[in-house]
Amino acid sequence: MEEQMSSDCFHEVSFIDKHGQLRCSKVPVVQELARQGLQNLPDNRFLLKPDHQQHHHLPIIVPSQEVHLPVINMANLLDPNHPDLDQDQDQTRAHQEELERLARGVKEWGLFLVVNHGIPSNVLTSLEEVVKGFFNLSFHEKKASVGTYSNNIDNMGYGRNFVKSEDQPLDWIDRLTMRAAPKVVDDTDDDDDDGVLHVWPRQPSNFRQVMEKYVDHARRVCEELLQALAEAVSFERHRFLRNFEPSESVVMNVRVNYYPPCPKPDQVLGLTPHSDASALTLLVQFGSSNQGLQVFKDKQWFTVKPWPTNALLVNVGDLLEIMSNGRKPSPWHRVATHKDKERFSVAVFYNPPPQAELEPIRDQGSVDLINYKKVVVEDYLQHFYKVSPTKEKQAILFARV
Repeated sequence: MEEQMSSDCFHEVSFIDKHGQLRCSKVPVVQELARQGLQNLPDNRFLLKPDHQQHHHLPIIVPSQEVHLPVINMANLLDPNHPDLDQDQDQTRAHQEELERLARGVKEWGLFLVVNHGIPSNVLTSLEEVVKGFFNLSFHEKKASVGTYSNNIDNMGYGRNFVKSEDQPLDWIDRLTMRAAPKVVDDTDDDDDDGVLHVWPRQPSNFRQVMEKYVDHARRVCEELLQALAEAVSFERHRFLRNFEPSESVVMNVRVNYYPPCPKPDQVLGLTPHSDASALTLLVQFGSSNQGLQVFKDKQWFTVKPWPTNALLVNVGDLLEIMSNGRKPSPWHRVATHKDKERFSVAVFYNPPPQAELEPIRDQGSVDLINYKKVVVEDYLQHFYKVSPTKEKQAILFARV
């Protein structure tokens, strides 16, 4: 039986249907559903339909096996040849062992955790406070606090959902997406002194300051990880980073996710299966539940076990898969829901400049087969958002030879 919700709590979405016609639809705000304490779903569009349930031979969302992701100590990944480091034999050995652990983890899962990443605990505490502060606002306060970008290709703003059809199962998620770097300038925006389109929430008042400080740290972490990932496959340490030049044109998007308790966790997903279109994704999570991420491997789903407080999850994206010629594949993953627990997460997507041309990196004289063609970052992202969501990992085929 369907229950009723407040008629004015909807996100508006638009899409082009299969006949090429512009369609508009209203998507219920799941946070408001949870606030009303509904025991049943007021909209059956959240339910997985049979053809989606049968994806990968799973008839329903069933409890999956649990897995501990590899935990990487970033302190051991620093460049041993850096002039500020004076490493002894034991430290050099620890560096090599950490690289090997990193290479195994990426090859097996495409996901890993990092600790000792250098992001101060007070930065993460402030991040949690502003994220929860934003979602503690009423729906109308959030709508009034956040604007949107003129280019909606990657759904910037509050409540921008990836809806492509009326019968698409909806995600049990409320989210806010911002571009943190480089800044987007609109000279016609008279309300903002620095000319930045208003997507950063006005409330909490320190949201942008806290988020930008965290993003600065996330940039450093991504740069250090890309160097270690290159070294782990015997490339020169800066080989991947060269694709991110000039550094001031690197694109960093931030997506803040809220997964409220769901009355039907066995039939509703927080986030449908997907790979990330980024090079790297960093994710930190908060809330009463720190479990929900699931990754697909060996024809079955695995639930990622809870990870250490303040650890970061690192996700290999499609762009790094292309650069590594498939040696670092992006994982197919999703987010499950919980009946009685809520979960918050902040994902930072780290991408090369839009006009950068990416192709597989090979050692001189290598005889390895090339599995991916040269692609322009912007072209790949446009394709990714055009075809998503898909039942299987299909967007990457755009770059396959």
